[in-house]
Amino acid sequence: MNPAQKALWYIESHLAEPLTLDDVAGIAGVSRFHLVRAFAAATGLSVMRYVRARRLTKAAQALAAGAPDILSLALDADYSSHEAFTRAFRDHFGTTPEAVRAATCLDRLKLQEPVVMDSTLLENLKPPRFETSKPLLVAGIAERCTHENCGAGIPNLWHQFHQSVDHLPARIGKVAYGVCCNADDAGNFDYVASVEVLDFSDLPREFARVRIPEQKYAVFTHAEHISTIRRTVNTIWNHWLPNSGMKAADAPNFERYDEKFDPATGNGGLEIWIPVKD
Repeated sequence: MNPAQKALWYIESHLAEPLTLDDVAGIAGVSRFHLVRAFAAATGLSVMRYVRARRLTKAAQALAAGAPDILSLALDADYSSHEAFTRAFRDHFGTTPEAVRAATCLDRLKLQEPVVMDSTLLENLKPPRFETSKPLLVAGIAERCTHENCGAGIPNLWHQFHQSVDHLPARIGKVAYGVCCNADDAGNFDYVASVEVLDFSDLPREFARVRIPEQKYAVFTHAEHISTIRRTVNTIWNHWLPNSGMKAADAPNFERYDEKFDPATGNGGLEIWIPVKD
């Protein structure tokens, strides 16, 4: 397992929380020494420089969108004061937070976008099992994504979901679903971090809802760390499906996370359900 991939997943999932090199190395399962070198070899950046650059980038994006409270952004980026944040912001971007907010423009800033996780093909993808799913009603937190931004957006969405899931009424069971639906030709799609619910009648307005119809699915097991899921997904869509004699059905596809999956570490495995037709 690639320690840098685990580190990238953990950082993007926990940007809004305190992060130390020891925390990230612990999740990656290697020493600080090992992680510093593995991460630099993979990304060209030190671990904590990447953390700092990602936090400042998110702050700059919020400022350009008109965020009124700079101190709140400073605290979210793990700076203890407006002054410390402004100093780090100026050192990184060569301008002040106030100037970015006034300009409402990011064109001249060197933003740190998420490093894309590994999506190369697997050589040992295990054959799927086939199941006809029952109709499902799921509800949760949704975001409109592209394949370019989902590397950071989806882990952050799950973080929001775990903070709000206790407020979902009529929940059924402990299984969580990461549902991809409403895709368009431009590569945009809705991703919904969700759980099954009995009905939508008492669901608060802020929660998204998806009806998943009865459908035949090819079900793949992803047993490795969550950070390598793109490799499995890429292999399914670009290798297995074209060679299977089957076609993708026009229905939601989803990840299924049961009680064995640990959202704090990304370990425990999951299933990937791909809608198919003969």
